[in-house]
Amino acid sequence: MSLRFSVLASGSTGNAAYIETDQHSFLVDAGMSGKQLEALMQNIGREAKDLSGIFVTHEHSDHIKGVGIIARKHKVPIFANEKTWKAMSPSIGEVPIDQKFVFGMETVKSFGSLDIESFGVSHDAAEPMFYVFHHEGKKLVMITDTGYVSERMKGIISNANMYVFESNHDVSMLRMGRYPWNTKRRILSDVGHVSNEDAALAMSDCIGDQTKGIYLAHLSLDNNMKDLARMTVTQTLESRGFVVGEQFSLYDTDPKVPTPLTAVS
Repeated sequence: MSLRFSVLASGSTGNAAYIETDQHSFLVDAGMSGKQLEALMQNIGREAKDLSGIFVTHEHSDHIKGVGIIARKHKVPIFANEKTWKAMSPSIGEVPIDQKFVFGMETVKSFGSLDIESFGVSHDAAEPMFYVFHHEGKKLVMITDTGYVSERMKGIISNANMYVFESNHDVSMLRMGRYPWNTKRRILSDVGHVSNEDAALAMSDCIGDQTKGIYLAHLSLDNNMKDLARMTVTQTLESRGFVVGEQFSLYDTDPKVPTPLTAVS
């Protein structure tokens, strides 16, 4: 038995990740159209009709656009905390009551051999939270959409086997870019998004002996590039004494192309 995952899409245009065990399969967020989500899942050999549930992180449209569509079409349960439910309900349409479940902040839900732990992050949403997946001694962490990574968060996500970790922007690109100052200030704030360098500094406090891979996620289309993110994260981690490529590997994610379905090892 193994825990497997694919980052189906990641970026400002839409976010979704797929997680499965031999018993269950889930999405974390569904931030694009139902048609796009179904195509992304088919790309990795999976079908939306087989989903056991969707875990929602927060109500921003790039995370919930397809939640209601997939839930209604395939009778898929949706899990979110109470404040997120209230905030996203007008945007996802009617969902049958027997498909609506409350997943509280900093609690654990179990699905067979899979334990899913929720934890709060710092983002400009009603009550944003992300997830740690525990299965047969393996640990997968998903953390994007946070303005910073607190010591409390670091304690929860430390020494995971695999990370899907936000590396949103290059600070210089953002400061010099076309965004209005209010938008730049929001992104740079404690309730915005972490930069490449700040992400790497947080990673350096979390990486442990079990860590084998880090997926750089939620890259800004306007204020970042895959090569730049990877280079900055690598240089920052190596300045902290890590050997990238030997101790663990860095992987890209993409707004349109899923990562290969991979076992957490």
